[in-house]
Amino acid sequence: MEVTAVVWALTVVGIVALLAFDFVFHVRKAHVPTLREAATWSALYIGIALLFGVGVLVLAGPQAGSEYFAGYVTEKALSVDNLFVFLIIMTSFRVPREDQQKVLLFGIVFSLLARTGFILLGAALINSFAWVFYLFGLILLLTAGNLLRSEGQDSHAGDNVVIRLARKVLRTSEEYDGDRLVTTVDGRRVLTPMLLVMVAIGGTDILFALDSIPAIFGLTQSTYIVFTATAFSLLGLRQLFFLIDGLLDRLIYLSYGLAAILAFIGVKLVLHALHENNVPFVNGGEPVEVVEISTGLSLGVILGVLVVTVLASLLSPAGKAQNAIANARRHATSYLDAEYTADPGERERIFRALLQERDQIVALGPRYKQKVRDEPELMDLLQRARDSHDAAVGRGEAAPAGPTQILPDRRSAG
Repeated sequence: MEVTAVVWALTVVGIVALLAFDFVFHVRKAHVPTLREAATWSALYIGIALLFGVGVLVLAGPQAGSEYFAGYVTEKALSVDNLFVFLIIMTSFRVPREDQQKVLLFGIVFSLLARTGFILLGAALINSFAWVFYLFGLILLLTAGNLLRSEGQDSHAGDNVVIRLARKVLRTSEEYDGDRLVTTVDGRRVLTPMLLVMVAIGGTDILFALDSIPAIFGLTQSTYIVFTATAFSLLGLRQLFFLIDGLLDRLIYLSYGLAAILAFIGVKLVLHALHENNVPFVNGGEPVEVVEISTGLSLGVILGVLVVTVLASLLSPAGKAQNAIANARRHATSYLDAEYTADPGERERIFRALLQERDQIVALGPRYKQKVRDEPELMDLLQRARDSHDAAVGRGEAAPAGPTQILPDRRSAG
């Protein structure tokens, strides 16, 4: 697929313009996006990505179109997995809800820059050394194995070497000052925790790029398709975060699905490497006659695996319970954190979400109610959230049943 310099320039300008529009009209003024806002803009960005893919299909042919859609779907799935880590980082750093959009947009821009660098490096290596396909295939197979070994939210570490080093080296304040990176404490200018959040997001973006770029190069060797599929998969990720925020913990089988996809692409890369082989110690440096996996088959496998794993996660009682319990813990912590939001409406939304999560756990039956009862720290956290809400609205004992009443109130349980 030949792409002129003009097309490259127009594409880059268009992507930069979308990012600038996102910042100026949505992120610059700190606020909590409504569900309608998140859904509308998520649908718009996905629509733009699909229309671009149709354009590639019409102008460059079915092969290029299939490669773009296979790459876009794979990168989008990996991006959703990245949201787990973004959520953990922002929760652990207690990022105020109103300022999370700016953190996410920074993460998207940094991720795009990091992946662009890896794309250019990967393209140069592939053009110069055919053995790189073996290396990329091995990376994906190892990544798939790591995903299979890890389960649940705990496997998505929000800490890394970069952030641990930053904590030791950088002098930061204890409190946020809006979305500022620098503030004044006792007459001295110091960094705010927001900078540490940015460092954490940036560090994890680099690690994610090491997995995602070999994956998409396993589906296409067109640098233009790799770049555009990656860029469009990242655009709209901020809105998607707020849209599926409450469902992230429910996707308990997503890691297994991604492991299967990465392993599949890893095998595809190894087969392609054998077909193009010029490594002296493999078949005497001659190509090996093997069956290669077509792009159409790759797209079908990727879509099929994602549909099965997402449906299995959403329909699984274990997924529903894990999602409700994790969200209840997160929402109770946020409700009790005075810095989390200054918006009374947002605070009331959090408490209503707690009540919904209580109802979900109750509906799943005694097994999952017992699971909550067996976590005294969670029970205490929920009780304090309920007490805080009662005090805030002045209802006292007349308040409606709070999230801790999955079981009888411990204070009256005898």
